[in-house]
Amino acid sequence: MNRRWEAALVSGLVGLVLVASAAAARAADSAPTTPRLSGQSEDLDYAAARKAIEAGDFAAAIPLLEKVVARDGANADTYNSLAYATRRNGDPTRSIPLYQKALALDPKHRGAHEYIGEAYLALGDIAKAREHLATLDRLCFLPCAEYRDLKKAIEAFQARGR
Repeated sequence: MNRRWEAALVSGLVGLVLVASAAAARAADSAPTTPRLSGQSEDLDYAAARKAIEAGDFAAAIPLLEKVVARDGANADTYNSLAYATRRNGDPTRSIPLYQKALALDPKHRGAHEYIGEAYLALGDIAKAREHLATLDRLCFLPCAEYRDLKKAIEAFQARGR
């Protein structure tokens, strides 16, 4: 091999390693944590709330998540889930401060940025939704699902002429 080709190969490999490392670091920053109680592998109220959300029973999930938040107010995922259930249960106004709490705990929480953007759209505030889309654009090393979903929601909002 000639030296230029070797240098180009090494440079390309180093770049690939750096890209992979950055992607792994971003994934670790946004990895969700599941609330846990001592001696249990998972908070039972949280698990029941997640099942209720998956079943579309948002009203049932809200009091369960409120109990979890009362026990552990330092978990962004719990606040995000409570905000999501609240918004999907028809109260986007009440969901906003809950998403804000999740983001105060974890400013890089991609799910909370997506969902608060959707809550702002439900309230007709496209400027605030776009702010969270811009934040997701900075947080997602490569295009991520949260960015794509919020962008799609904004486009649909605009297509409806709102």
